Order: sequence, then C-alpha cells, then structure tokens
Amino acid sequence: MAVRKEDFETIRQIHTVLVLHFIEGMKQSDIAAKLNLSTSKVNRLITQGRSLGMVKIAIESPYQGLVDLEQGLVEAASLSTVVVAPTVSGNPDTTLQQVGRAAANHLLETIRDGDVIAITGGKAVSAVAENLQPERGFDVTVVPLTGGVQGKYYTDVNHLATQIAERLGGKAMLVHAPLFAESREQRDMLMGMASIREVFDLARRASVALVGIGSIFAPGSSYFDLHPMPNPDRKQMVTGGVIAEFLAHLIRRDGTLADYPLNSRLVALDPTELAACPRTIGIAAGAGKVEPIQAVLNGGLLNSLIVDEETADKVLATFGESKHVA
Repeated sequence: MAVRKEDFETIRQIHTVLVLHFIEGMKQSDIAAKLNLSTSKVNRLITQGRSLGMVKIAIESPYQGLVDLEQGLVEAASLSTVVVAPTVSGNPDTTLQQVGRAAANHLLETIRDGDVIAITGGKAVSAVAENLQPERGFDVTVVPLTGGVQGKYYTDVNHLATQIAERLGGKAMLVHAPLFAESREQRDMLMGMASIREVFDLARRASVALVGIGSIFAPGSSYFDLHPMPNPDRKQMVTGGVIAEFLAHLIRRDGTLADYPLNSRLVALDPTELAACPRTIGIAAGAGKVEPIQAVLNGGLLNSLIVDEETADKVLATFGESKHVA
C-alpha cells in the first residue's frame, strides 16, 4: 500500500517527538524549542501518536514475581488490593516487619483526612504501628474493634490505637472494657454502655479497618495470649471446626463463626459487621497463617490483603487445589 508523502512526514514527525519525550525524557517545551514547533503542536503530536497506537509502555519491576503473586491473588480471591512483601527465610520476626512496613505504606496511600480507622490488636497490627512514617499529619480517628487484654504490647488494642493515632497525627477513642466478659449477659451489658457503644458505633462506620488474621495452631499463636483460660482445650476447638481467629472470634474454614462458647462472651464487633467498611485490610505473615487466610477469604471478610511471599504463594496454590477438586 502506497503511503502519501504528507502522511509519511507526519508519522515521522510524531515518531521523533515520541522518542524525545518518552525515551529521552525531554519536556514538551524543550522538544518544541529543539524542533522549532509550538508547545501546543508537540502536545497534539503526542496525543495523535497515542491514538495511532504508536505508544506502548511496558513497566517491569525487579520484584516481578511479587507483582505476579499480587495479581494472581487479586483475581483468585476477588480482592481489590494485594501487597506481597519479600519473605526473609528463617527469620519470621523480620518477615513480619517487612509485612508491617508494606501494610503501613499501603495504609498511608489509602487513608484520607476525616477517615475513621478501626483496628484489632495482634502482632501484625503492632508491626504496622511500628513502621508508620507519614510525611504529613492526617486528621483521622483511630478506634478499636475489640476490647483489650492488658499484659503484652500487642494484646492491648487501646495502646495500639493510641500509638497509630499519634503517629498519624490524629486522635484515638478507646474501649475501656475487657475482651472477654464473664458471661453472655455481662457482655451484653458492657456492649450497651454508652461509652463503649459510642466507640463501636464509630467502628461500624469506619472507612478503613486494619485487622490481623490469627491462627490457633501456630507456635506462639497470639490468640492464646488473649484467651481467659490458662489451658484452653485445642481439641474442643478442632472438633468445633475452628480454623482461624478474626476479630478475636473463632471461625470455621468457610469463614463463618464456630460454635465455640467464648465467641458469645466477646466484647467486640461481629466479623460480619465489617461488610459495610469500604476497605478492610488483612495483615498476616508466616506459613501458619495459610489456612486462616483461606478461611477469612472464604468468608468474604476482606477486600485487601498484605502478606509475605511464601505465604502468598501457598494461599494462591490452595485456590488451584480447590478448582482441581471441584
């Protein structure tokens, strides 16, 4: 097919402008000066080149494997966002800090002035708090999703809410109640108290929820730092189908609440109450969290997940296995 001289000259000019702009990184004004064109002409040529399909941009990351894992989990689990941090082999504490740093950065990209941020306790949320380094202050309110257990830095959710609020430049509203009541009746009474009800009502309207995902099987599981009984019967939990802890509630493999007596004594929001939250961000690290993550995803309790590479790879593999079984 013959090409008219004027078409060839136009395409040639567009190509020259595109190379200068996208390859050599020149500003449009500098290209205009170099080629004796007006800046508006340069802008039109770039727009024309885009419309003709002459611009193809490829962005590659040195951590492309992590990017691929993120995209795979987004598609498999129907999540809006997944962030995968590198796993530090043989060092779970450092891996958790990597995940905490990734979650802290994601939180800073997500929040806006005026937001309410609702949080759980736990080692993962504590790692987020430790790694928050905002470049400016945010007018936000941080509230707990549960009552607290004093003793360890990561079980005291009021402490974590205060720490996160201080780092962000916002304020915290606290729940002055234990995580476990002595009975269902006492739990209902505590949840009905004006000071506690006010905070939980605010948590129900949160723009962002930052939540840990707990295991009951992993060594050092923080659920047993919360547990009111010194020697809880893990066999009873397993018999009841328990696979994970979420908002201090024990849940089954399908993400529903397990039939476990302590669930009825929790001073905490029910996991299903997070359904109205626009962005529920789950944070977890380590091989022991694979099944708990799967349970939480099965229940549709998250729309964002921050996790380490090895754990992400194993979680993604479970989706392939479930399809194969089906």
